[in-house]
Amino acid sequence: MTTPLRLAVIVSSTRDGRFGPVVGSWFADVARRRTELDVTVVDLAETPLPATMSHHPSPEDAALLGAVTPVFAAADAFVVVTPEYNHSFPASLKNAIDWHFTQWQAKPVGFVSYGGVSGGLRAVEHLRQVFAELHAVTVRDTVSFHNAGGLFDGDGLPKEPEGCGRAAEVLLDQLTWWSRALRDAKTKNPYAA
Repeated sequence: MTTPLRLAVIVSSTRDGRFGPVVGSWFADVARRRTELDVTVVDLAETPLPATMSHHPSPEDAALLGAVTPVFAAADAFVVVTPEYNHSFPASLKNAIDWHFTQWQAKPVGFVSYGGVSGGLRAVEHLRQVFAELHAVTVRDTVSFHNAGGLFDGDGLPKEPEGCGRAAEVLLDQLTWWSRALRDAKTKNPYAA
C-alpha cells in the first residue's frame, strides 16, 4: 500500500470579514474525497507567525513557528488559497513563505484564488515567481473564483459546483502526480538547493 500524500491547504487571508475560510473549506472537502491524500488545513489567521524576521527567533517566536513549521516540513504538497490584494497576495502569506525555506523545496504548489473581476489570478502569477525562487514546483492549472462572494450559498458550497469541481479535480490530479514524482525522486536522491 502506498503511503498517503500529505497535502497542506493554506488559507492565507487574515482580514476581518474574510472569505478565505469558505473557499478553503470547500477545497479541503473536495481534496479529502481522495483516498491518496491526507489533508491538513493551515489557517494563517488562526496560526499567527512572528511579524519580525530573525535568524534566531525568540522563544515566543519559536513557539509561534512551532504550530506551522512542522506541518510545512511534513507536507508532500501545498495548495494556497489566496485572495488578491492590490494586484498581489496578502502580507500574511508572504510572511509565512519567508519564515520557511527548505520546507518548500522540491514540493508542488497549487493555487485556489478568489476575488473580484480578476478572481485572484494576479496574486497567483506573483506567487509563481516567489515559489520558483524557493525551488518549489507550481502546477499549471488553478481554481479561480471571480466575484467569489456571489458564487457560494449560505452553507459555503458553490451554487454551480460542476465547473469549479472539475477544475479542482484537474488541479488535484496534477498535484498528486507531482507529489508522487518528487517524493519518489527525493527518496532516491535527496534534493540539493
